[in-house]
Formats: sequence, C-alpha cells, structure tokens
Amino acid sequence: MAVQLKPVRDQVIVLTGASSGIGLATAHLAAERGARLVLVSRNGEALEQLAAEIRRGGGEAVAVVADVARREDLEKVAARAREAFGGFDTWVNNAGVSVYGTLEQIPLADHRRVFDVDYWGVVQGSLIAAAELRERGGAIINLGSVLSDRALVLQGPYCAAKHAVKAFTDTLRMELEHDGAPVSVTLIKPSAIDTPFFEHARSHIDSPGIRNPPPAYDPSLVAKAILHAAETPKRTVVVGFGGYAISLMGAHFPRLTDLLMEATGFQGQRSEVPTPPARRDNLYAPREDGMEHSGLPGGRRETSLYLEAQLHPVVTAAAIAGVAAAIGGILAARLSRPAARDIEADYRQAGGA
Repeated sequence: MAVQLKPVRDQVIVLTGASSGIGLATAHLAAERGARLVLVSRNGEALEQLAAEIRRGGGEAVAVVADVARREDLEKVAARAREAFGGFDTWVNNAGVSVYGTLEQIPLADHRRVFDVDYWGVVQGSLIAAAELRERGGAIINLGSVLSDRALVLQGPYCAAKHAVKAFTDTLRMELEHDGAPVSVTLIKPSAIDTPFFEHARSHIDSPGIRNPPPAYDPSLVAKAILHAAETPKRTVVVGFGGYAISLMGAHFPRLTDLLMEATGFQGQRSEVPTPPARRDNLYAPREDGMEHSGLPGGRRETSLYLEAQLHPVVTAAAIAGVAAAIGGILAARLSRPAARDIEADYRQAGGA
C-alpha cells in the first residue's frame, strides 16, 4: 500500500523530548504550521508551560509527563493522544540523554541508562506507533545522529545507542514495507546542534564543562527536517554537512579517521566554561528545560545547503544543471574566440580587408 502522508497542518504529532533543544524547536515550528501536538517529556513544569504557550497562540497541545525508558509511560502517551485527538499521524522519537567519559570511566549503570532512553525509548515508541499506524497510515521519525555511522571518543555509550537506533529503524522500515503497511519510517541524522544537550549530559571527564565541537547548527534546521519527513516519505535526512563529512571520511579512510579522532576528540570536547548547576546532568532526572539553545560560547549555523539539497532534490538538480549549462556556455564561448580571431587574421593577410 502506498504511503500517503497528510500536510502537517492536518496532523496530530506525538513528540518526545519536547521540553528543550530539538524537541522544543520542533514543537514551536509544528504549532506554527497548525499541527495538534502531544508533548512528551519528564519535565512536567516545562511541558505545561510549552502547552500553555501554544494554546495562547491559538494552537492545540496536550502535555504528558513520561520517561521513554518505561513502556507503560509510552502506552499512556498513546492513550492520551487517542483521548484528546482520536489518535495520531506522526510519532517522533526524539528524547535522548548522554554521558561523557572513557568506556572504562563510565559506570555500567550509566551505560545501561543511555541505552534505556536512547535505544529502548526509540524501540518502544516505534512499536507502539507501528501498531497504531498499520491501518490508518502515518510516519515514524527516529532521531539518530551522524554518530550512527561513526564513533567518537568520550561518547561511547551514546554512539553505540545511535548505531543501534539506525539498525532498528532500517529493519522496521523493511518489515513494514514488506507487510504493505502505509507507514513511512525515517531516520534523522543531525550533526552537532547547538542545544542544551551538552549541558544536560552527565560528565566523568576532568573539565568544568563540555564543549560542542564546531560547526554547530541551529535546532530549527532539525525541526524543519522532522516536519518535512512528517509530510514526505524519506529514508534518511542528514542535518548539516559538517559532522557528516567525518562520517564519510570514516567510511573511506577509517584508520586515518581513528587517528584524527584520537588526536582531537579528547581535548576538543573539554571546556573550561562550567556547566550551570541547574542544567547539569539529566541522566536520571530532569533538569532545567525550556531552552532551544545552549549557553555555550561559539556561534551556530542558521542554514545548511546540504539539508536543502536533500529536502528539495528536484530543484537542486535543476539548479546544478543550470549552473553546469551556464559554465559550459561560458567555456564554449571562450574556446571559440581564438578560432574567430585566427579566421579574421587569415582574411586580412589574404587582402580581404
């Protein structure tokens, strides 16, 4: 059965990790476009503030406090979506946590907690969504990372979980397609994004804070990619070429990339700027939320040509073809000029002028 997705303005969207960063940016953009929202996070206060803000702007939103690591919490989310809006059209698995340190430094309990949220949260949310959408159709959108393809020192549990998310998402897509279910399954792979994610991470490394290696991109770009996938079936969308370039390098030059990561990854992720205590460490309990961006120094990129090329491939191909044709025309004109001058010179030598 063909997958036919509704415009965002006609959708009910379930969004986990909605209280900060990418989730918050997506909630704002989706509400602006007219979607009805089921907002999910562990931080009830931040969720209620967001839902109230959306309702004041004329939108519709309900807040559900849930820990995605607990299946019963996610079942409650689905039930609330049915109660409030009659169901949902798109389910976005965005919630995520992280812990910094070497694999040997990080306690095993922290390894497991990262997987419980970042992997099992995606698995449980996706399977609940798939059961709901098999008949009515819709989209499941999972947040991976450019680290779904390439590991990075000091973020081992997060990288491992995101690799697992990619494998799970690809398998789910194939199985639903085999069954003829009208469900689009998309993996979003952001590069480094300027969100409170890095401040929220638990750290076992010997520095006052965590540094987000540049280039960092604005979370609104990820929100744009998510909502595009909610309307248009996409297999994968990469946000920002900066981080993806490392993945490409790792695929083609793995040993060289290992050496580069070893040389830059340890010091490059340390910061002398301390993380504000109110935001520090949300691994087991929520911390200060309600912000799209981090408080870390350094700028962020507001645009990504690589993202635009993926979202609008026909326009991009036409633009490239136009540029190529223009360049070809210029080169052809330049190459023809010497020949024209030679003909004129020959004519004059023969006394034709």
